[in-house]
Amino acid sequence: MLLFFISLYLLSNVAVGAWAARRVTTSQDFVLAGRGLPLFLAASVTFATWFGSETIMGAPAMFVEGGFLAVIEEPFGSALCLFLVGAFFARPLYRLNITTFSDYFRIRFGRSAELLSALIVIPSYFSWIAAQLVAIGIVLSVVTDVPREYCIIASAAIVMIYTLLGGMWSISVTDFFHNLIIILALAVLGVMLWNEVGGWETIEKRTPAGFFRFLPNATGKDWLAYVAAWITIGLGSIPQQDVFQRVMAAKTEKIAVRASYLASGMYLTIAMLPLFIALSAKLLHPDLPKDNQLIIPNMVMRHGSLPLQVLFFGAVTSAILSVSSGAILAPATVFGENVMKFFRPDISDQALLKTIRWSVVVITVACVLMSTTRDTNIFDLVGESSAFSLVSLFVPLAAGIYWKRANLIGCLCAMVIGLSVWLVCIWQTTEISPMLWGLLASAVAMVVGSLLPMGVPKN
Repeated sequence: MLLFFISLYLLSNVAVGAWAARRVTTSQDFVLAGRGLPLFLAASVTFATWFGSETIMGAPAMFVEGGFLAVIEEPFGSALCLFLVGAFFARPLYRLNITTFSDYFRIRFGRSAELLSALIVIPSYFSWIAAQLVAIGIVLSVVTDVPREYCIIASAAIVMIYTLLGGMWSISVTDFFHNLIIILALAVLGVMLWNEVGGWETIEKRTPAGFFRFLPNATGKDWLAYVAAWITIGLGSIPQQDVFQRVMAAKTEKIAVRASYLASGMYLTIAMLPLFIALSAKLLHPDLPKDNQLIIPNMVMRHGSLPLQVLFFGAVTSAILSVSSGAILAPATVFGENVMKFFRPDISDQALLKTIRWSVVVITVACVLMSTTRDTNIFDLVGESSAFSLVSLFVPLAAGIYWKRANLIGCLCAMVIGLSVWLVCIWQTTEISPMLWGLLASAVAMVVGSLLPMGVPKN
């Protein structure tokens, strides 16, 4: 019966995608929903940007082991990112009337910066998408007892189909309903477990000292790790196409900014629920399997009623589908807009739309292969994706907007040197986070490159 309801839910997403496809006539309709989203849809779709596998399964697994200090990256870093997007980036980028981040690099620095940024953005999404597919594979495997790999393939096919049909229109409409289900399910489950566990006093007594501590020990090493956790997603996901695409789909500049603030607030509050649900489940049911990524799904399967199971697994599926669809559409858009148009500037709009749709297919297949062959947890996959863009794209983006002397040479140096230093530090397994070294190298390269006498002005 549970499998029937989840299957019905998944098929309803395809139906919504088919309905939304009626509004798609141009590539802009497909990519940015025609820039016509009102505040409630814009906030909903922006909130759903990352409220998926890491928030519901990855972060709770880390939280039950290490407390708040283990989950600074997610959800706190994600909430910070959405706030910063609204405060410093949504307004100036919206005014440019562009489709992708790489469009910005073309306008500000030149075509070579556009192409290089696109070639960096596209692979940075593969780990992120793989994390979502791993999560939905875990969930469906728990429910059906079908091997995880088959569940990943089936769910990826569904996400791909409804993304292909309606693009951002499909994502926006489904995200709105997904969010309603997510909030309802988590609230019901949270209240139920809160009452069972005996409230805050019981939780505090049964957790180790310092579990809810928010600041690290007073050592340089701990503080560097703490800062790295805040900025991995907090800064690293700012130059990501999925959040940009959702914010830019708003009807007006003011709505784009307000949607970012609302999404940040929603993230910071609603994302607390999975953390305390997992902790309560761990305290109430210590017999649950040791894989903490499965703690909430297993608890619901073993101890929840059928209505609660339907509500919860529908919510989890909702969240992951929302993130997956946007994450697949983002690199596909960049490939069409900034790689294909780079080599074929005269491409027709219909041919561009077809290219983006084919890119959705190719990216989905590549990420399915990645998620079924790599043995990496959800939290690590997401962090890897954000670090990729942090060390290469954040500094050129911020400098381009807020530093007049930033130029093409500085931009290219920041991208290449930041990424190279990060990779070398990973290879050498440096004691200080490789991401911090990469970010520092990117910033230094941006300044030095821009101030060199041979610095080339923007095209």
